[in-house]
Amino acid sequence: MFGLYITHPQVKIDPHVPVPRWGLSELGTARACKAAERGWVRQLRRIISSDETKAIETAEILAAAAGLTVEIVHDMHENDRSATGFLPPPEFEKAADWFFAYPEASFKGWERAIDAQHRVVAAVADILASHNPALPIAFVGHGGVGTLLKCHLEGRPIQRHGDQPAGGGNLYCFSLADRRPSCDWTPIEEWQGWM
Repeated sequence: MFGLYITHPQVKIDPHVPVPRWGLSELGTARACKAAERGWVRQLRRIISSDETKAIETAEILAAAAGLTVEIVHDMHENDRSATGFLPPPEFEKAADWFFAYPEASFKGWERAIDAQHRVVAAVADILASHNPALPIAFVGHGGVGTLLKCHLEGRPIQRHGDQPAGGGNLYCFSLADRRPSCDWTPIEEWQGWM
């Protein structure tokens, strides 16, 4: 059977609110609701979410359609960028490029990519250690740590190449048997389901 890593779609950017507390925008909510109509959502048997508001809101929309309760796991949060606070999008993209290019260094106090990767890989491994591999499971989180997890699952070094498309709201599928990705980033409302 397969697992999914799902990133939250578009958010309401508010420089006066801590980034982990940002919620989904109208577009993000609409995309999550459209994804919830897909048949694959009703096949899920567990939905695990980061503790950030935008991930929880995404997970709750999917969980309502699947008749599930969201399980929140703190260690699935996005890389800690609180040291710099809000960065306007062009500055953020440059910082993210640096974050992936130098995984063993910290960008102005950010959590290092290597540490964020160890954290999210350990969180997913811990959950899967007691999960029945015959049951589909979804992890709802963020683009940065989702890409770090994907690098690990693919057995390649940390790099931004292969990051999700801009805007978020994408997923990739991986086998629960060997933990290898079986599809690349796909918009959540367009994915056709397990083949």
